[in-house]
Amino acid sequence: MYKPKNYSQSLPNLFIGAVFGVLIFSYIQTPLLCAQNNTNPDAKPVDQIIAQVNDRVILKSDIDTDVRTYILQNRSYGQNIPFSESLWYSFLENSIENLILLEKAKIDSVIIPDEQVNRAMDQRIQQLIMQAGSEQALERAFGKPIIQLREEFREDFREQMTTEQVRQSYLSGVTITRPEVGEFFESIPKDSLPTIPEQLALSQIVIIPPAKSNAKAEARLFAENLRDSVLVHNVPLAELARRHSNGPSGPRGGLLPLMGLNELVSEYSAAAAALSPGQISEVVETEYGFHVIELIRRIGDKIETRHILISVNVEELDDEVAIERLISIRDSLLQIPELEFSNLARTKSQDPITKVTGGKILDPETGERYIPLNRLDANLYRTVLLLSNEGDTSEPRAFTLESPQGARAYRIIRLDERIEEHVANMDQDYERLRNIALQQKQLRDYTKWVEELRKEVYIEYRINVPSSPITPQF
Repeated sequence: MYKPKNYSQSLPNLFIGAVFGVLIFSYIQTPLLCAQNNTNPDAKPVDQIIAQVNDRVILKSDIDTDVRTYILQNRSYGQNIPFSESLWYSFLENSIENLILLEKAKIDSVIIPDEQVNRAMDQRIQQLIMQAGSEQALERAFGKPIIQLREEFREDFREQMTTEQVRQSYLSGVTITRPEVGEFFESIPKDSLPTIPEQLALSQIVIIPPAKSNAKAEARLFAENLRDSVLVHNVPLAELARRHSNGPSGPRGGLLPLMGLNELVSEYSAAAAALSPGQISEVVETEYGFHVIELIRRIGDKIETRHILISVNVEELDDEVAIERLISIRDSLLQIPELEFSNLARTKSQDPITKVTGGKILDPETGERYIPLNRLDANLYRTVLLLSNEGDTSEPRAFTLESPQGARAYRIIRLDERIEEHVANMDQDYERLRNIALQQKQLRDYTKWVEELRKEVYIEYRINVPSSPITPQF
Protein backbone atom coordinates (compact mmCIF):
# COMPACT_ATOMS: atom_id res chain seq x y z
CA MET A 1 0.00 0.00 0.00
CA TYR A 2 1.47 3.31 -1.12
CA LYS A 3 1.80 6.18 1.36
CA PRO A 4 1.88 9.33 -0.78
CA LYS A 5 3.97 12.43 -0.43
CA ASN A 6 2.28 15.44 1.14
CA TYR A 7 0.89 17.04 -1.99
CA SER A 8 -2.03 18.75 -0.28
CA GLN A 9 -0.02 21.88 0.53
CA SER A 10 0.46 22.63 -3.16
CA LEU A 11 -3.27 22.82 -3.80
CA PRO A 12 -4.50 26.43 -3.92
CA ASN A 13 -6.70 27.42 -0.98
CA LEU A 14 -9.57 28.15 -3.34
CA PHE A 15 -9.89 24.43 -3.98
CA ILE A 16 -9.60 23.21 -0.39
CA GLY A 17 -13.09 21.75 -0.27
CA ALA A 18 -14.28 22.07 -3.89
CA VAL A 19 -17.72 23.57 -4.42
CA PHE A 20 -20.72 22.92 -6.60
CA GLY A 21 -19.48 25.26 -9.32
CA VAL A 22 -16.59 22.90 -10.13
CA LEU A 23 -19.01 20.09 -10.85
CA ILE A 24 -21.29 22.27 -12.94
CA PHE A 25 -18.41 23.83 -14.89
CA SER A 26 -16.95 20.44 -15.73
CA TYR A 27 -20.26 19.14 -17.02
CA ILE A 28 -20.70 22.18 -19.23
CA GLN A 29 -17.16 22.01 -20.62
CA THR A 30 -16.77 18.24 -21.01
CA PRO A 31 -19.09 17.78 -24.05
CA LEU A 32 -17.19 20.47 -25.94
CA LEU A 33 -13.82 18.96 -25.11
CA CYS A 34 -14.95 15.50 -26.12
CA ALA A 35 -16.26 16.83 -29.42
CA GLN A 36 -12.92 18.47 -30.14
CA ASN A 37 -10.55 15.74 -28.96
CA ASN A 38 -12.27 12.37 -29.25
CA THR A 39 -11.24 10.89 -32.58
CA ASN A 40 -12.81 7.53 -31.76
CA PRO A 41 -16.40 8.01 -30.53
CA ASP A 42 -16.71 4.33 -29.62
CA ALA A 43 -13.65 4.35 -27.34
CA LYS A 44 -14.54 4.28 -23.65
CA PRO A 45 -12.06 5.37 -20.98
CA VAL A 46 -11.08 2.74 -18.49
CA ASP A 47 -11.97 3.88 -14.99
CA GLN A 48 -10.61 2.50 -11.76
CA ILE A 49 -10.82 2.87 -8.00
CA ILE A 50 -7.69 4.69 -6.84
CA ALA A 51 -8.43 5.20 -3.13
CA GLN A 52 -10.85 4.18 -0.40
CA VAL A 53 -11.87 5.90 2.85
CA ASN A 54 -13.91 3.56 5.05
CA ASP A 55 -16.71 2.43 2.72
CA ARG A 56 -16.33 5.31 0.24
CA VAL A 57 -14.24 5.00 -2.92
CA ILE A 58 -12.58 7.58 -5.14
CA LEU A 59 -12.51 7.01 -8.89
CA LYS A 60 -9.71 8.09 -11.17
CA SER A 61 -12.26 9.80 -13.41
CA ASP A 62 -13.40 12.00 -10.49
CA ILE A 63 -9.89 13.36 -9.96
CA ASP A 64 -9.33 13.77 -13.71
CA THR A 65 -12.53 15.81 -13.96
CA ASP A 66 -11.65 18.04 -11.02
CA VAL A 67 -8.15 18.75 -12.33
CA ARG A 68 -9.42 19.40 -15.85
CA THR A 69 -12.05 21.80 -14.51
CA TYR A 70 -9.51 23.66 -12.41
CA ILE A 71 -7.22 24.14 -15.41
CA LEU A 72 -10.09 25.24 -17.66
CA GLN A 73 -11.44 27.69 -15.08
CA ASN A 74 -8.05 29.31 -14.68
CA ARG A 75 -7.63 29.41 -18.45
CA SER A 76 -10.94 31.29 -18.71
CA TYR A 77 -9.47 33.87 -16.29
CA GLY A 78 -6.35 34.26 -18.45
CA GLN A 79 -4.10 32.06 -16.25
CA ASN A 80 -2.34 29.18 -17.99
CA ILE A 81 -1.75 26.51 -15.34
CA PRO A 82 -0.18 23.37 -16.86
CA PHE A 83 -1.01 19.87 -15.74
CA SER A 84 1.51 18.33 -13.36
CA GLU A 85 1.85 15.22 -11.27
CA SER A 86 1.81 17.23 -8.03
CA LEU A 87 -1.39 19.03 -9.09
CA TRP A 88 -3.16 15.73 -9.80
CA TYR A 89 -2.11 14.21 -6.47
CA SER A 90 -3.11 17.40 -4.69
CA PHE A 91 -6.68 16.89 -5.86
CA LEU A 92 -6.56 13.24 -4.80
CA GLU A 93 -5.40 14.21 -1.31
CA ASN A 94 -8.10 16.87 -1.18
CA SER A 95 -10.78 14.31 -2.05
CA ILE A 96 -9.49 11.99 0.67
CA GLU A 97 -9.50 14.87 3.15
CA ASN A 98 -13.13 15.68 2.31
CA LEU A 99 -14.18 12.08 2.91
CA ILE A 100 -12.34 12.14 6.26
CA LEU A 101 -14.26 15.29 7.21
CA LEU A 102 -17.53 13.61 6.24
CA GLU A 103 -16.71 10.80 8.66
CA LYS A 104 -16.02 13.43 11.32
CA ALA A 105 -19.36 15.05 10.52
CA LYS A 106 -21.13 11.74 11.22
CA ILE A 107 -19.45 11.50 14.62
CA ASP A 108 -20.32 15.11 15.49
CA SER A 109 -23.88 14.81 14.07
CA VAL A 110 -23.32 17.67 11.63
CA ILE A 111 -26.41 17.87 9.41
CA ILE A 112 -27.11 20.47 6.74
CA PRO A 113 -30.92 20.99 6.55
CA ASP A 114 -32.67 20.46 3.22
CA GLU A 115 -33.83 24.06 3.23
CA GLN A 116 -30.26 25.36 3.50
CA VAL A 117 -29.03 23.03 0.75
CA ASN A 118 -31.88 23.98 -1.58
CA ARG A 119 -31.38 27.69 -0.97
CA ALA A 120 -27.66 27.49 -1.67
CA MET A 121 -28.25 25.36 -4.78
CA ASP A 122 -30.86 27.78 -6.09
CA GLN A 123 -28.49 30.70 -5.64
CA ARG A 124 -25.71 28.86 -7.47
CA ILE A 125 -27.99 27.75 -10.30
CA GLN A 126 -29.25 31.32 -10.65
CA GLN A 127 -25.63 32.45 -11.08
CA LEU A 128 -25.08 29.76 -13.71
CA ILE A 129 -28.22 30.81 -15.58
CA MET A 130 -26.85 34.34 -15.69
CA GLN A 131 -23.49 33.04 -16.99
CA ALA A 132 -25.11 30.78 -19.59
CA GLY A 133 -27.39 33.56 -20.80
CA SER A 134 -30.70 31.86 -20.15
CA GLU A 135 -32.29 28.92 -18.40
CA GLN A 136 -32.73 27.21 -21.76
CA ALA A 137 -29.04 27.63 -22.62
CA LEU A 138 -28.05 25.99 -19.34
CA GLU A 139 -30.44 23.11 -19.93
CA ARG A 140 -29.08 22.63 -23.46
CA ALA A 141 -25.53 22.46 -22.07
CA PHE A 142 -26.57 19.61 -19.79
CA GLY A 143 -29.16 18.00 -22.02
CA LYS A 144 -31.62 17.85 -19.13
CA PRO A 145 -34.01 20.17 -17.26
CA ILE A 146 -32.84 22.21 -14.28
CA ILE A 147 -35.16 20.39 -11.90
CA GLN A 148 -33.32 17.15 -12.78
CA LEU A 149 -29.94 18.84 -12.28
CA ARG A 150 -31.01 19.87 -8.78
CA GLU A 151 -31.90 16.28 -7.94
CA GLU A 152 -28.68 14.84 -9.38
CA PHE A 153 -26.35 17.29 -7.63
CA ARG A 154 -28.23 17.81 -4.35
CA GLU A 155 -26.34 15.20 -2.33
CA ASP A 156 -22.96 16.20 -3.79
CA PHE A 157 -23.71 19.76 -2.81
CA ARG A 158 -24.84 18.71 0.66
CA GLU A 159 -21.57 16.82 1.21
CA GLN A 160 -19.51 19.80 0.12
CA MET A 161 -21.43 22.09 2.46
CA THR A 162 -20.99 19.56 5.27
CA THR A 163 -17.21 19.32 4.85
CA GLU A 164 -16.94 23.10 4.72
CA GLN A 165 -18.96 23.46 7.90
CA VAL A 166 -16.77 20.92 9.72
CA ARG A 167 -13.64 22.68 8.46
CA GLN A 168 -14.82 26.17 9.38
CA SER A 169 -16.03 24.96 12.77
CA TYR A 170 -12.51 23.82 13.58
CA LEU A 171 -10.78 26.91 12.16
CA SER A 172 -13.06 29.29 14.06
CA GLY A 173 -11.83 27.72 17.30
CA VAL A 174 -8.19 28.56 16.55
CA THR A 175 -7.22 31.82 18.25
CA ILE A 176 -4.02 33.77 18.63
CA THR A 177 -2.63 35.96 21.42
CA ARG A 178 -0.69 39.20 21.15
CA PRO A 179 2.53 37.51 22.36
CA GLU A 180 2.13 34.94 19.57
CA VAL A 181 1.75 37.75 17.02
CA GLY A 182 4.87 39.31 18.51
CA GLU A 183 6.79 36.06 18.10
CA PHE A 184 5.64 35.84 14.49
CA PHE A 185 6.78 39.42 13.85
CA GLU A 186 10.16 38.81 15.50
CA SER A 187 10.68 35.72 13.33
CA ILE A 188 10.71 37.88 10.21
CA PRO A 189 14.27 38.97 9.35
CA LYS A 190 14.56 42.74 9.69
CA ASP A 191 15.82 43.11 6.16
CA SER A 192 12.76 41.21 4.92
CA LEU A 193 10.11 43.37 6.58
CA PRO A 194 7.80 44.68 3.84
CA THR A 195 7.22 48.34 3.09
CA ILE A 196 3.56 49.17 3.68
CA PRO A 197 2.29 51.73 1.13
CA GLU A 198 0.37 54.85 2.15
CA GLN A 199 -3.03 53.87 3.52
CA LEU A 200 -6.25 55.77 4.16
CA ALA A 201 -9.29 55.26 6.35
CA LEU A 202 -12.33 56.84 4.70
CA SER A 203 -16.03 57.27 5.40
CA GLN A 204 -18.90 58.40 3.21
CA ILE A 205 -22.49 59.62 3.26
CA VAL A 206 -24.42 58.75 0.09
CA ILE A 207 -27.60 60.28 -1.31
CA ILE A 208 -29.36 58.79 -4.34
CA PRO A 209 -31.11 61.39 -6.51
CA PRO A 210 -34.89 60.91 -6.36
CA ALA A 211 -36.83 60.58 -9.59
CA LYS A 212 -38.49 63.69 -10.92
CA SER A 213 -42.19 63.34 -10.29
CA ASN A 214 -43.15 63.14 -13.96
CA ALA A 215 -40.50 60.47 -14.72
CA LYS A 216 -41.72 58.29 -11.87
CA ALA A 217 -45.33 58.70 -12.98
CA GLU A 218 -44.41 57.77 -16.55
CA ALA A 219 -42.65 54.60 -15.41
CA ARG A 220 -45.63 53.54 -13.29
CA LEU A 221 -48.07 54.26 -16.14
CA PHE A 222 -46.01 52.15 -18.55
CA ALA A 223 -45.99 49.26 -16.06
CA GLU A 224 -49.77 49.56 -15.65
CA ASN A 225 -50.25 49.49 -19.42
CA LEU A 226 -48.15 46.33 -19.67
CA ARG A 227 -50.23 44.74 -16.92
CA ASP A 228 -53.39 45.57 -18.87
CA SER A 229 -51.87 43.91 -21.95
CA VAL A 230 -51.46 40.70 -19.93
CA LEU A 231 -54.90 40.74 -18.28
CA VAL A 232 -57.06 42.29 -20.99
CA HIS A 233 -55.35 41.25 -24.22
CA ASN A 234 -53.88 37.93 -23.01
CA VAL A 235 -50.33 38.82 -24.06
CA PRO A 236 -47.93 36.42 -22.25
CA LEU A 237 -46.06 38.20 -19.48
CA ALA A 238 -42.87 36.39 -20.55
CA GLU A 239 -43.11 37.95 -24.02
CA LEU A 240 -43.56 41.46 -22.60
CA ALA A 241 -40.68 40.91 -20.17
CA ARG A 242 -38.33 39.99 -23.04
CA ARG A 243 -39.35 43.12 -24.93
CA HIS A 244 -39.64 45.72 -22.18
CA SER A 245 -38.20 44.62 -18.81
CA ASN A 246 -35.19 46.56 -17.54
CA GLY A 247 -34.10 43.79 -15.17
CA PRO A 248 -31.38 41.17 -15.83
CA SER A 249 -34.08 38.50 -15.99
CA GLY A 250 -35.69 40.16 -19.02
CA PRO A 251 -33.98 37.93 -21.63
CA ARG A 252 -35.29 34.89 -19.69
CA GLY A 253 -38.85 36.15 -19.93
CA GLY A 254 -38.57 37.72 -16.48
CA LEU A 255 -38.09 34.34 -14.78
CA LEU A 256 -36.74 34.27 -11.22
CA PRO A 257 -36.10 30.64 -10.19
CA LEU A 258 -37.31 29.24 -6.89
CA MET A 259 -36.06 31.61 -4.18
CA GLY A 260 -36.74 32.17 -0.49
CA LEU A 261 -39.09 35.02 0.38
CA ASN A 262 -36.32 36.52 2.50
CA GLU A 263 -33.99 36.63 -0.51
CA LEU A 264 -36.21 39.13 -2.33
CA VAL A 265 -36.87 42.77 -1.49
CA SER A 266 -39.73 42.98 0.98
CA GLU A 267 -42.26 44.74 -1.29
CA TYR A 268 -41.73 42.16 -4.04
CA SER A 269 -41.94 39.11 -1.77
CA ALA A 270 -45.04 40.44 0.03
CA ALA A 271 -46.89 41.05 -3.22
CA ALA A 272 -45.86 37.72 -4.77
CA ALA A 273 -46.68 35.73 -1.63
CA ALA A 274 -50.25 37.07 -1.70
CA LEU A 275 -50.85 35.64 -5.20
CA SER A 276 -52.14 32.27 -6.31
CA PRO A 277 -50.21 30.38 -9.03
CA GLY A 278 -50.88 32.01 -12.39
CA GLN A 279 -52.23 35.20 -10.83
CA ILE A 280 -50.87 38.65 -11.81
CA SER A 281 -50.09 41.29 -9.19
CA GLU A 282 -50.92 44.95 -9.12
CA VAL A 283 -48.02 47.22 -10.05
CA VAL A 284 -45.51 46.95 -7.19
CA GLU A 285 -42.94 49.64 -6.41
CA THR A 286 -39.50 48.69 -5.04
CA GLU A 287 -36.11 50.39 -4.93
CA TYR A 288 -35.49 48.99 -8.43
CA GLY A 289 -38.59 50.47 -10.05
CA PHE A 290 -42.08 49.16 -10.84
CA HIS A 291 -42.87 45.45 -11.16
CA VAL A 292 -45.67 43.38 -12.63
CA ILE A 293 -45.39 39.94 -11.02
CA GLU A 294 -46.74 36.51 -11.95
CA LEU A 295 -46.53 33.73 -9.38
CA ILE A 296 -45.58 30.44 -11.03
CA ARG A 297 -45.42 28.19 -7.97
CA ARG A 298 -44.86 28.25 -4.23
CA ILE A 299 -43.17 25.58 -2.14
CA GLY A 300 -43.17 26.41 1.57
CA ASP A 301 -41.54 29.81 1.98
CA LYS A 302 -40.00 29.72 -1.49
CA ILE A 303 -41.53 31.13 -4.66
CA GLU A 304 -40.85 30.96 -8.38
CA THR A 305 -41.99 34.06 -10.19
CA ARG A 306 -41.88 35.89 -13.48
CA HIS A 307 -41.87 39.67 -13.59
CA ILE A 308 -41.55 42.79 -15.70
CA LEU A 309 -39.40 45.56 -14.24
CA ILE A 310 -39.79 49.13 -15.45
CA SER A 311 -37.08 51.36 -14.00
CA VAL A 312 -37.22 55.12 -13.81
CA ASN A 313 -35.20 56.72 -16.60
CA VAL A 314 -31.80 57.57 -15.09
CA GLU A 315 -31.75 60.75 -17.16
CA GLU A 316 -34.85 61.90 -15.29
CA LEU A 317 -33.34 61.91 -11.79
CA ASP A 318 -33.27 65.10 -9.73
CA ASP A 319 -29.54 65.53 -9.11
CA GLU A 320 -29.97 68.93 -7.48
CA VAL A 321 -31.99 67.46 -4.62
CA ALA A 322 -29.20 65.00 -3.77
CA ILE A 323 -26.49 67.66 -4.02
CA GLU A 324 -28.40 70.11 -1.83
CA ARG A 325 -29.00 67.46 0.85
CA LEU A 326 -25.29 66.62 0.99
CA ILE A 327 -24.29 70.30 1.11
CA SER A 328 -26.66 70.75 4.05
CA ILE A 329 -25.18 67.72 5.86
CA ARG A 330 -21.62 68.93 5.21
CA ASP A 331 -22.42 72.45 6.42
CA SER A 332 -23.88 71.00 9.62
CA LEU A 333 -20.69 68.99 10.22
CA LEU A 334 -18.51 72.06 9.70
CA GLN A 335 -20.63 74.38 11.87
CA ILE A 336 -21.49 72.01 14.73
CA PRO A 337 -18.28 70.30 15.93
CA GLU A 338 -20.10 67.91 18.27
CA LEU A 339 -21.91 66.26 15.36
CA GLU A 340 -20.47 62.80 14.58
CA PHE A 341 -19.98 61.94 10.90
CA SER A 342 -20.65 58.26 11.71
CA ASN A 343 -24.01 59.04 13.35
CA LEU A 344 -25.15 61.11 10.37
CA ALA A 345 -24.03 58.33 8.04
CA ARG A 346 -26.19 55.83 9.93
CA THR A 347 -29.28 58.06 9.78
CA LYS A 348 -28.87 59.95 6.49
CA SER A 349 -26.83 57.78 4.09
CA GLN A 350 -28.70 55.81 1.44
CA ASP A 351 -25.97 53.26 0.78
CA PRO A 352 -27.25 50.12 2.56
CA ILE A 353 -23.74 48.62 2.79
CA THR A 354 -21.77 51.42 4.44
CA LYS A 355 -24.49 53.14 6.47
CA VAL A 356 -24.63 50.28 9.02
CA THR A 357 -20.91 50.81 9.81
CA GLY A 358 -21.23 54.56 10.19
CA GLY A 359 -20.19 55.16 6.59
CA LYS A 360 -16.86 53.32 6.78
CA ILE A 361 -15.48 52.35 3.36
CA LEU A 362 -13.71 48.99 3.41
CA ASP A 363 -11.11 47.62 1.00
CA PRO A 364 -13.21 45.60 -1.50
CA GLU A 365 -10.40 43.05 -1.91
CA THR A 366 -9.49 42.41 1.72
CA GLY A 367 -12.35 43.86 3.75
CA GLU A 368 -9.83 45.85 5.81
CA ARG A 369 -10.47 49.34 7.14
CA TYR A 370 -7.23 50.82 5.81
CA ILE A 371 -7.04 51.00 2.02
CA PRO A 372 -3.72 51.46 0.16
CA LEU A 373 -3.81 54.69 -1.81
CA ASN A 374 -2.86 52.85 -4.99
CA ARG A 375 -5.93 50.60 -4.70
CA LEU A 376 -8.54 53.36 -4.60
CA ASP A 377 -10.80 53.52 -7.64
CA ALA A 378 -10.29 56.54 -9.90
CA ASN A 379 -13.33 58.43 -8.63
CA LEU A 380 -12.38 58.01 -4.97
CA TYR A 381 -8.70 58.75 -5.67
CA ARG A 382 -9.51 62.10 -7.32
CA THR A 383 -11.70 63.08 -4.36
CA VAL A 384 -9.12 62.10 -1.73
CA LEU A 385 -6.37 64.15 -3.41
CA LEU A 386 -8.31 67.27 -2.41
CA LEU A 387 -8.39 66.32 1.29
CA SER A 388 -5.28 67.62 3.06
CA ASN A 389 -5.91 66.88 6.72
CA GLU A 390 -7.51 64.14 8.78
CA GLY A 391 -11.12 65.11 9.47
CA ASP A 392 -11.55 67.00 6.16
CA THR A 393 -14.82 66.36 4.30
CA SER A 394 -15.16 66.68 0.54
CA GLU A 395 -17.74 68.55 -1.51
CA PRO A 396 -20.52 66.36 -2.99
CA ARG A 397 -19.23 64.20 -5.85
CA ALA A 398 -21.10 62.02 -8.34
CA PHE A 399 -20.30 58.30 -8.54
CA THR A 400 -21.91 54.98 -9.45
CA LEU A 401 -23.27 53.14 -6.44
CA GLU A 402 -22.36 49.45 -6.28
CA SER A 403 -25.81 47.90 -6.52
CA PRO A 404 -27.70 45.58 -8.87
CA GLN A 405 -29.06 48.55 -10.80
CA GLY A 406 -25.79 50.52 -10.70
CA ALA A 407 -27.56 53.68 -9.54
CA ARG A 408 -26.10 57.14 -10.08
CA ALA A 409 -25.53 58.72 -6.70
CA TYR A 410 -23.70 61.51 -4.88
CA ARG A 411 -21.53 61.38 -1.77
CA ILE A 412 -19.33 63.31 0.59
CA ILE A 413 -16.07 61.68 1.72
CA ARG A 414 -14.36 62.16 5.08
CA LEU A 415 -10.65 61.49 5.54
CA ASP A 416 -10.65 59.69 8.89
CA GLU A 417 -6.96 58.78 9.03
CA ARG A 418 -3.88 58.77 6.84
CA ILE A 419 -0.92 56.43 7.45
CA GLU A 420 2.20 57.32 5.51
CA GLU A 421 4.34 54.72 3.76
CA HIS A 422 6.46 52.87 6.31
CA VAL A 423 8.25 49.64 7.15
CA ALA A 424 5.88 47.15 8.79
CA ASN A 425 5.80 47.38 12.57
CA MET A 426 3.70 46.12 15.46
CA ASP A 427 2.30 49.54 16.38
CA GLN A 428 0.84 50.57 13.03
CA ASP A 429 0.21 47.17 11.44
CA TYR A 430 -0.87 44.96 14.31
CA GLU A 431 -4.20 43.89 12.77
CA ARG A 432 -2.55 43.04 9.46
CA LEU A 433 0.21 41.06 11.17
CA ARG A 434 -2.32 39.37 13.45
CA ASN A 435 -4.38 38.19 10.46
CA ILE A 436 -1.32 36.74 8.73
CA ALA A 437 -0.08 35.05 11.90
CA LEU A 438 -3.54 33.66 12.61
CA GLN A 439 -3.86 32.23 9.11
CA GLN A 440 -0.50 30.50 9.44
CA LYS A 441 -1.44 29.09 12.84
CA GLN A 442 -4.80 27.90 11.51
CA LEU A 443 -3.06 26.10 8.65
CA ARG A 444 -0.55 24.43 10.98
CA ASP A 445 -3.17 23.35 13.52
CA TYR A 446 -5.62 22.24 10.85
CA THR A 447 -3.00 20.08 9.13
CA LYS A 448 -2.13 18.40 12.44
CA TRP A 449 -5.83 17.90 13.21
CA VAL A 450 -6.52 16.22 9.86
CA GLU A 451 -3.50 13.95 10.39
CA GLU A 452 -5.01 12.87 13.72
CA LEU A 453 -8.38 12.25 12.05
CA ARG A 454 -6.67 10.05 9.44
CA LYS A 455 -5.74 7.62 12.22
CA GLU A 456 -9.42 7.14 13.03
CA VAL A 457 -10.53 5.99 9.57
CA TYR A 458 -9.50 3.26 7.13
CA ILE A 459 -7.58 4.71 4.17
CA GLU A 460 -6.27 2.62 1.31
CA TYR A 461 -4.43 3.84 -1.78
CA ARG A 462 -4.85 1.61 -4.84
CA ILE A 463 -2.42 3.40 -7.11
CA ASN A 464 1.23 3.22 -8.04
CA VAL A 465 3.84 5.47 -6.50
CA PRO A 466 4.15 8.97 -8.04
CA SER A 467 7.20 7.89 -10.09
CA SER A 468 4.73 5.89 -12.22
CA PRO A 469 1.69 8.15 -12.20
CA ILE A 470 -1.60 7.36 -13.87
CA THR A 471 -2.08 9.64 -16.85
CA PRO A 472 -5.28 11.69 -16.47
CA GLN A 473 -7.58 11.39 -19.46
CA PHE A 474 -8.08 14.90 -20.73
